[in-house]
Amino acid sequence: MGSHRGVPNGGHRLTSYVRPDAYTSRPSGVPAGARLTSDETGVVPAILALPEATGEVRCVACAHRCLVRPGRLGICRVRENREGLLVSLVYGEVVAAVAEPIEKKPLFHAWPGSLAFSVATRGCNFHCRFCQNWEIAQADREGLHPRTAPLPPRAVVAQAMAMHARSIAYTYVEPTVFIEYMVDTAHLAHESGLANVMVTNGYQTPEALDLLGPLIDAANVDLKGFSDRFYRTVCGARLAPVLDSLVGMRDRGIWVEVTTLLIPGANDAPEELAALARWIVAELGPETPWHVSRFFPAYRMADTRHTPLETVRRTVAMGQAAGLHHVYAGNIDGLADDETRCVGCDRVLIRRRGFGVAASDLVRGACPACRRPLAGIGLADQGAP
Repeated sequence: MGSHRGVPNGGHRLTSYVRPDAYTSRPSGVPAGARLTSDETGVVPAILALPEATGEVRCVACAHRCLVRPGRLGICRVRENREGLLVSLVYGEVVAAVAEPIEKKPLFHAWPGSLAFSVATRGCNFHCRFCQNWEIAQADREGLHPRTAPLPPRAVVAQAMAMHARSIAYTYVEPTVFIEYMVDTAHLAHESGLANVMVTNGYQTPEALDLLGPLIDAANVDLKGFSDRFYRTVCGARLAPVLDSLVGMRDRGIWVEVTTLLIPGANDAPEELAALARWIVAELGPETPWHVSRFFPAYRMADTRHTPLETVRRTVAMGQAAGLHHVYAGNIDGLADDETRCVGCDRVLIRRRGFGVAASDLVRGACPACRRPLAGIGLADQGAP
Protein backbone atom coordinates (compact mmCIF):
# COMPACT_ATOMS: atom_id res chain seq x y z
CA MET A 1 0.00 0.00 0.00
CA GLY A 2 0.89 3.65 -0.32
CA SER A 3 3.96 4.85 -2.18
CA HIS A 4 6.21 7.73 -1.35
CA ARG A 5 9.58 9.25 -1.92
CA GLY A 6 13.05 8.08 -1.07
CA VAL A 7 12.44 4.32 -1.16
CA PRO A 8 11.62 2.42 -4.36
CA ASN A 9 7.82 2.34 -4.58
CA GLY A 10 7.53 4.06 -1.27
CA GLY A 11 8.49 4.08 2.37
CA HIS A 12 6.06 1.27 3.17
CA ARG A 13 8.40 -1.42 1.91
CA LEU A 14 8.75 -4.40 4.30
CA THR A 15 11.04 -7.38 3.75
CA SER A 16 10.86 -9.35 7.00
CA TYR A 17 9.50 -12.80 6.26
CA VAL A 18 10.61 -16.41 6.39
CA ARG A 19 10.39 -19.33 4.03
CA PRO A 20 8.17 -22.38 4.68
CA ASP A 21 11.02 -24.39 6.23
CA ALA A 22 11.21 -21.83 9.04
CA TYR A 23 7.46 -21.60 9.55
CA THR A 24 6.03 -21.64 13.05
CA SER A 25 2.56 -22.90 13.88
CA ARG A 26 -0.57 -20.92 13.09
CA PRO A 27 -2.57 -19.32 15.91
CA SER A 28 -4.94 -21.76 17.57
CA GLY A 29 -8.65 -21.71 16.75
CA VAL A 30 -11.60 -20.95 18.98
CA PRO A 31 -14.92 -22.75 19.34
CA ALA A 32 -17.66 -21.79 16.88
CA GLY A 33 -19.55 -18.76 18.11
CA ALA A 34 -16.88 -17.70 20.58
CA ARG A 35 -15.57 -14.14 20.63
CA LEU A 36 -12.09 -13.32 21.81
CA THR A 37 -11.52 -10.37 24.09
CA SER A 38 -9.22 -7.55 23.14
CA ASP A 39 -6.49 -9.16 25.26
CA GLU A 40 -6.31 -12.24 23.04
CA THR A 41 -5.03 -13.00 19.55
CA GLY A 42 -5.54 -15.67 16.93
CA VAL A 43 -8.66 -16.83 15.13
CA VAL A 44 -11.85 -14.89 15.88
CA PRO A 45 -15.37 -14.82 14.45
CA ALA A 46 -15.55 -12.24 11.68
CA ILE A 47 -17.82 -9.24 11.71
CA LEU A 48 -19.74 -8.17 8.60
CA ALA A 49 -20.58 -11.76 7.68
CA LEU A 50 -23.98 -13.01 6.49
CA PRO A 51 -24.60 -16.77 6.83
CA GLU A 52 -26.47 -18.60 4.08
CA ALA A 53 -28.82 -21.56 4.59
CA THR A 54 -26.47 -23.74 2.54
CA GLY A 55 -23.58 -23.25 4.98
CA GLU A 56 -21.90 -20.63 2.82
CA VAL A 57 -21.13 -17.21 4.31
CA ARG A 58 -21.21 -13.88 2.50
CA CYS A 59 -18.39 -11.61 3.65
CA VAL A 60 -19.40 -7.96 3.36
CA ALA A 61 -16.21 -6.33 4.64
CA CYS A 62 -14.95 -5.45 1.17
CA ALA A 63 -16.48 -4.88 -2.24
CA HIS A 64 -15.62 -8.38 -3.46
CA ARG A 65 -18.45 -9.59 -1.19
CA CYS A 66 -17.04 -13.12 -1.32
CA LEU A 67 -19.45 -16.02 -0.96
CA VAL A 68 -17.21 -18.34 1.03
CA ARG A 69 -17.96 -22.05 1.01
CA PRO A 70 -17.31 -24.24 4.08
CA GLY A 71 -13.61 -24.94 4.45
CA ARG A 72 -12.67 -22.28 1.92
CA LEU A 73 -10.98 -18.87 2.13
CA GLY A 74 -12.05 -15.51 0.77
CA ILE A 75 -10.00 -13.68 -1.87
CA CYS A 76 -7.92 -12.10 0.90
CA ARG A 77 -6.82 -15.58 2.06
CA VAL A 78 -7.18 -14.63 5.74
CA ARG A 79 -10.95 -15.02 6.23
CA GLU A 80 -12.22 -18.60 6.32
CA ASN A 81 -15.57 -20.39 6.53
CA ARG A 82 -15.36 -22.91 9.37
CA GLU A 83 -18.54 -24.97 9.47
CA GLY A 84 -20.72 -22.01 8.56
CA LEU A 85 -18.86 -19.48 10.73
CA LEU A 86 -16.68 -16.92 9.00
CA VAL A 87 -13.51 -16.32 10.99
CA SER A 88 -10.51 -14.01 10.76
CA LEU A 89 -7.22 -15.91 10.88
CA VAL A 90 -5.03 -12.92 11.75
CA TYR A 91 -6.55 -11.10 14.73
CA GLY A 92 -3.68 -9.50 16.65
CA GLU A 93 -1.01 -11.54 14.82
CA VAL A 94 1.17 -8.77 13.42
CA VAL A 95 3.89 -8.92 10.80
CA ALA A 96 4.90 -5.32 11.53
CA ALA A 97 4.66 -2.91 14.44
CA VAL A 98 6.79 0.22 14.26
CA ALA A 99 6.63 3.94 15.04
CA GLU A 100 7.40 6.15 12.06
CA PRO A 101 6.65 9.66 10.77
CA ILE A 102 3.09 10.10 9.61
CA GLU A 103 4.49 11.72 6.47
CA LYS A 104 5.62 8.24 5.44
CA LYS A 105 2.01 7.08 4.94
CA PRO A 106 1.96 9.58 3.13
CA LEU A 107 -0.30 11.93 5.09
CA PHE A 108 0.87 15.55 4.80
CA HIS A 109 -2.16 17.35 6.22
CA ALA A 110 -2.75 15.20 9.31
CA TRP A 111 -0.78 15.97 12.48
CA PRO A 112 2.36 17.02 10.55
CA GLY A 113 5.63 16.03 12.16
CA SER A 114 4.05 13.46 14.47
CA LEU A 115 4.69 9.74 14.86
CA ALA A 116 2.23 7.06 13.80
CA PHE A 117 2.51 3.62 15.36
CA SER A 118 2.00 1.34 12.36
CA VAL A 119 0.63 -2.20 12.54
CA ALA A 120 -0.22 -4.83 9.95
CA THR A 121 -1.14 -8.47 9.63
CA ARG A 122 -0.64 -10.55 6.50
CA GLY A 123 -3.18 -10.74 3.65
CA CYS A 124 -4.77 -8.51 1.03
CA ASN A 125 -7.97 -8.43 -1.00
CA PHE A 126 -6.11 -7.21 -4.11
CA HIS A 127 -3.34 -9.02 -5.96
CA CYS A 128 -1.60 -6.07 -7.60
CA ARG A 129 1.11 -7.16 -10.01
CA PHE A 130 3.34 -4.31 -8.76
CA CYS A 131 2.84 -4.93 -5.02
CA GLN A 132 5.76 -3.57 -3.01
CA ASN A 133 4.88 -5.61 0.09
CA TRP A 134 4.01 -8.83 -1.70
CA GLU A 135 5.93 -10.96 0.82
CA ILE A 136 3.23 -10.19 3.41
CA ALA A 137 0.27 -9.05 1.31
CA GLN A 138 0.44 -12.02 -1.06
CA ALA A 139 2.10 -14.46 1.35
CA ASP A 140 -0.51 -17.21 1.13
CA ARG A 141 -0.63 -17.05 -2.67
CA GLU A 142 3.16 -17.27 -2.86
CA GLY A 143 3.61 -20.06 -0.31
CA LEU A 144 5.37 -17.73 2.15
CA HIS A 145 4.82 -17.67 5.88
CA PRO A 146 5.76 -14.29 7.37
CA ARG A 147 6.96 -14.24 10.94
CA THR A 148 4.22 -12.96 13.21
CA ALA A 149 4.04 -11.82 16.80
CA PRO A 150 0.97 -11.58 19.04
CA LEU A 151 0.04 -7.97 19.72
CA PRO A 152 -3.49 -7.56 21.08
CA PRO A 153 -5.24 -4.20 20.77
CA ARG A 154 -4.43 -3.06 24.31
CA ALA A 155 -0.75 -3.75 23.67
CA VAL A 156 -0.88 -1.74 20.42
CA VAL A 157 -2.21 1.28 22.29
CA ALA A 158 0.27 0.85 25.13
CA GLN A 159 3.22 0.67 22.76
CA ALA A 160 1.98 3.64 20.76
CA MET A 161 1.75 5.77 23.89
CA ALA A 162 5.13 4.58 25.15
CA MET A 163 6.68 5.72 21.87
CA HIS A 164 4.87 9.09 22.06
CA ALA A 165 2.95 8.43 18.87
CA ARG A 166 0.05 10.71 18.03
CA SER A 167 -1.83 8.08 16.06
CA ILE A 168 -2.10 4.40 15.22
CA ALA A 169 -1.81 3.55 11.53
CA TYR A 170 -3.33 0.44 9.95
CA THR A 171 -1.14 -0.05 6.92
CA TYR A 172 1.35 -2.07 4.79
CA VAL A 173 -1.40 -4.43 3.58
CA GLU A 174 -5.09 -3.66 3.07
CA PRO A 175 -6.37 -3.19 6.65
CA THR A 176 -9.95 -4.11 5.78
CA VAL A 177 -8.86 -7.77 5.77
CA PHE A 178 -8.17 -7.43 9.51
CA ILE A 179 -11.12 -5.15 10.23
CA GLU A 180 -11.98 -6.88 13.53
CA TYR A 181 -8.52 -6.10 14.88
CA MET A 182 -8.63 -2.57 13.49
CA VAL A 183 -12.04 -1.78 15.01
CA ASP A 184 -11.15 -3.11 18.47
CA THR A 185 -7.81 -1.28 18.47
CA ALA A 186 -9.31 1.95 17.15
CA HIS A 187 -11.91 2.04 19.93
CA LEU A 188 -9.18 1.73 22.57
CA ALA A 189 -7.02 4.29 20.77
CA HIS A 190 -9.73 6.92 20.88
CA GLU A 191 -10.35 6.20 24.56
CA SER A 192 -6.66 6.92 25.15
CA GLY A 193 -6.63 10.13 23.10
CA LEU A 194 -4.88 8.67 20.06
CA ALA A 195 -6.00 9.20 16.49
CA ASN A 196 -6.50 6.42 13.96
CA VAL A 197 -5.26 6.54 10.38
CA MET A 198 -5.60 4.02 7.59
CA VAL A 199 -3.56 3.40 4.43
CA THR A 200 -5.96 1.60 2.14
CA ASN A 201 -6.90 0.55 -1.38
CA GLY A 202 -10.39 1.93 -0.75
CA TYR A 203 -12.30 -1.29 -1.39
CA GLN A 204 -14.56 -1.13 1.65
CA THR A 205 -18.29 -1.73 1.51
CA PRO A 206 -20.70 0.92 2.84
CA GLU A 207 -21.31 -1.46 5.76
CA ALA A 208 -17.60 -1.41 6.60
CA LEU A 209 -17.42 2.36 6.27
CA ASP A 210 -20.33 2.73 8.66
CA LEU A 211 -18.22 0.92 11.27
CA LEU A 212 -15.01 2.76 10.44
CA GLY A 213 -16.45 6.26 10.01
CA PRO A 214 -16.57 7.13 13.73
CA LEU A 215 -13.17 5.53 14.38
CA ILE A 216 -10.84 6.44 11.50
CA ASP A 217 -9.73 10.06 11.54
CA ALA A 218 -7.66 10.16 8.35
CA ALA A 219 -6.92 7.89 5.40
CA ASN A 220 -4.54 7.79 2.51
CA VAL A 221 -6.29 5.98 -0.31
CA ASP A 222 -4.45 4.44 -3.24
CA LEU A 223 -6.38 5.44 -6.35
CA LYS A 224 -4.29 3.15 -8.47
CA GLY A 225 -5.54 4.32 -11.85
CA PHE A 226 -8.63 5.66 -13.55
CA SER A 227 -9.72 2.80 -15.78
CA ASP A 228 -11.69 -0.28 -14.85
CA ARG A 229 -9.55 -2.33 -17.23
CA PHE A 230 -6.40 -1.45 -15.28
CA TYR A 231 -8.03 -2.39 -12.00
CA ARG A 232 -9.30 -5.71 -13.35
CA THR A 233 -6.15 -6.84 -15.17
CA VAL A 234 -3.44 -5.47 -12.87
CA CYS A 235 -5.07 -5.32 -9.42
CA GLY A 236 -7.80 -7.98 -9.48
CA ALA A 237 -10.54 -5.52 -8.56
CA ARG A 238 -12.86 -2.86 -10.01
CA LEU A 239 -12.60 0.91 -10.12
CA ALA A 240 -16.16 1.92 -9.21
CA PRO A 241 -16.13 0.62 -5.60
CA VAL A 242 -12.93 2.58 -4.92
CA LEU A 243 -14.51 5.81 -6.15
CA ASP A 244 -17.63 5.12 -4.08
CA SER A 245 -15.51 4.43 -1.01
CA LEU A 246 -13.51 7.64 -1.41
CA VAL A 247 -16.71 9.67 -1.47
CA GLY A 248 -18.08 7.58 1.39
CA MET A 249 -15.06 8.33 3.55
CA ARG A 250 -15.31 12.04 2.91
CA ASP A 251 -19.07 11.98 3.62
CA ARG A 252 -18.38 10.27 6.96
CA GLY A 253 -15.91 12.95 8.05
CA ILE A 254 -12.67 11.08 7.42
CA TRP A 255 -9.83 13.32 6.22
CA VAL A 256 -8.75 11.86 2.86
CA GLU A 257 -5.51 12.12 0.91
CA VAL A 258 -5.02 10.28 -2.38
CA THR A 259 -1.96 8.51 -3.79
CA THR A 260 -1.40 7.39 -7.38
CA LEU A 261 1.66 5.36 -8.36
CA LEU A 262 2.51 6.10 -12.00
CA ILE A 263 3.38 2.89 -13.86
CA PRO A 264 4.75 3.40 -17.40
CA GLY A 265 2.44 2.03 -20.05
CA ALA A 266 -0.13 0.82 -17.51
CA ASN A 267 -1.90 3.76 -15.85
CA ASP A 268 0.01 6.86 -16.97
CA ALA A 269 -1.96 7.95 -20.05
CA PRO A 270 -2.19 11.76 -19.82
CA GLU A 271 -5.92 11.89 -20.59
CA GLU A 272 -6.62 9.29 -17.92
CA LEU A 273 -4.61 11.11 -15.26
CA ALA A 274 -6.20 14.45 -16.16
CA ALA A 275 -9.63 12.85 -15.75
CA LEU A 276 -8.55 11.40 -12.40
CA ALA A 277 -7.47 14.83 -11.17
CA ARG A 278 -10.73 16.40 -12.31
CA TRP A 279 -12.65 13.68 -10.46
CA ILE A 280 -10.83 14.44 -7.21
CA VAL A 281 -11.68 18.13 -7.56
CA ALA A 282 -15.34 17.47 -8.35
CA GLU A 283 -16.04 14.67 -5.87
CA LEU A 284 -13.60 15.18 -2.98
CA GLY A 285 -12.79 18.86 -3.22
CA PRO A 286 -9.88 20.94 -4.55
CA GLU A 287 -8.04 20.96 -1.21
CA THR A 288 -7.71 17.17 -1.20
CA PRO A 289 -3.97 16.38 -1.34
CA TRP A 290 -2.89 14.22 -4.29
CA HIS A 291 0.42 12.36 -3.95
CA VAL A 292 1.84 11.44 -7.35
CA SER A 293 4.54 8.79 -6.94
CA ARG A 294 7.26 7.34 -9.11
CA PHE A 295 7.22 3.60 -9.83
CA PHE A 296 10.21 1.28 -9.59
CA PRO A 297 10.13 -2.35 -10.79
CA ALA A 298 8.61 -4.73 -8.24
CA TYR A 299 7.02 -8.18 -7.85
CA ARG A 300 5.42 -9.38 -11.13
CA MET A 301 6.24 -6.12 -12.90
CA ALA A 302 9.97 -6.38 -12.34
CA ASP A 303 10.58 -5.92 -16.06
CA THR A 304 8.63 -2.66 -16.27
CA ARG A 305 10.84 0.41 -16.43
CA HIS A 306 10.77 3.01 -13.71
CA THR A 307 8.72 6.16 -14.15
CA PRO A 308 10.50 8.98 -16.00
CA LEU A 309 10.81 12.14 -13.93
CA GLU A 310 9.09 14.06 -16.70
CA THR A 311 5.96 11.93 -16.28
CA VAL A 312 5.78 12.84 -12.61
CA ARG A 313 6.32 16.53 -13.27
CA ARG A 314 3.71 16.51 -16.05
CA THR A 315 1.17 14.81 -13.79
CA VAL A 316 1.76 17.31 -10.99
CA ALA A 317 1.10 20.11 -13.50
CA MET A 318 -2.07 18.33 -14.66
CA GLY A 319 -3.34 18.14 -11.11
CA GLN A 320 -2.69 21.80 -10.55
CA ALA A 321 -4.33 22.71 -13.87
CA ALA A 322 -7.39 20.69 -12.88
CA GLY A 323 -7.74 22.88 -9.80
CA LEU A 324 -6.10 20.79 -7.05
CA HIS A 325 -4.44 23.01 -4.47
CA HIS A 326 -1.97 20.49 -3.05
CA VAL A 327 -0.21 18.11 -5.44
CA TYR A 328 2.93 16.37 -4.17
CA ALA A 329 5.57 14.56 -6.20
CA GLY A 330 6.79 11.51 -4.32
CA ASN A 331 9.30 8.68 -4.46
CA ILE A 332 11.92 10.95 -6.02
CA ASP A 333 15.01 10.91 -3.85
CA GLY A 334 16.19 14.45 -3.26
CA LEU A 335 13.82 15.98 -5.80
CA ALA A 336 10.44 15.64 -4.14
CA ASP A 337 7.97 18.52 -4.33
CA ASP A 338 6.81 18.31 -0.76
CA GLU A 339 6.33 21.87 0.46
CA THR A 340 2.83 22.82 1.57
CA ARG A 341 1.83 26.29 0.43
CA CYS A 342 -1.01 28.57 1.40
CA VAL A 343 -3.84 28.51 -1.12
CA GLY A 344 -4.54 32.16 -0.45
CA CYS A 345 -1.12 33.82 -0.77
CA ASP A 346 1.29 31.04 -1.82
CA ARG A 347 3.38 31.35 1.35
CA VAL A 348 5.27 28.19 2.31
CA LEU A 349 3.55 26.85 5.42
CA ILE A 350 5.31 23.51 5.94
CA ARG A 351 8.80 22.55 4.80
CA ARG A 352 9.69 18.86 4.81
CA ARG A 353 13.00 17.05 4.83
CA GLY A 354 13.06 13.33 4.25
CA PHE A 355 10.05 11.91 6.07
CA GLY A 356 9.82 14.71 8.61
CA VAL A 357 8.81 18.33 9.01
CA ALA A 358 11.77 20.70 8.90
CA ALA A 359 9.75 23.83 9.68
CA SER A 360 6.13 24.89 10.12
CA ASP A 361 4.90 28.43 9.71
CA LEU A 362 1.30 27.72 10.70
CA VAL A 363 -0.42 29.72 13.41
CA ARG A 364 -3.27 27.75 14.96
CA GLY A 365 -3.58 25.83 11.72
CA ALA A 366 -3.68 28.90 9.47
CA CYS A 367 -1.38 31.02 7.33
CA PRO A 368 0.32 33.74 9.40
CA ALA A 369 0.12 36.19 6.49
CA CYS A 370 -3.41 35.96 5.10
CA ARG A 371 -4.99 33.92 7.94
CA ARG A 372 -6.46 31.35 5.57
CA PRO A 373 -6.80 27.97 7.37
CA LEU A 374 -4.93 25.03 5.87
CA ALA A 375 -7.22 22.14 5.04
CA GLY A 376 -6.50 19.04 7.09
CA ILE A 377 -6.78 17.54 10.55
CA GLY A 378 -4.63 18.00 13.62
CA LEU A 379 -3.15 21.25 12.33
CA ALA A 380 -4.11 23.57 15.19
CA ASP A 381 -1.06 22.61 17.25
CA GLN A 382 1.33 23.53 14.44
CA GLY A 383 3.48 26.62 14.65
CA ALA A 384 3.24 29.58 16.97
CA PRO A 385 0.29 29.99 19.40
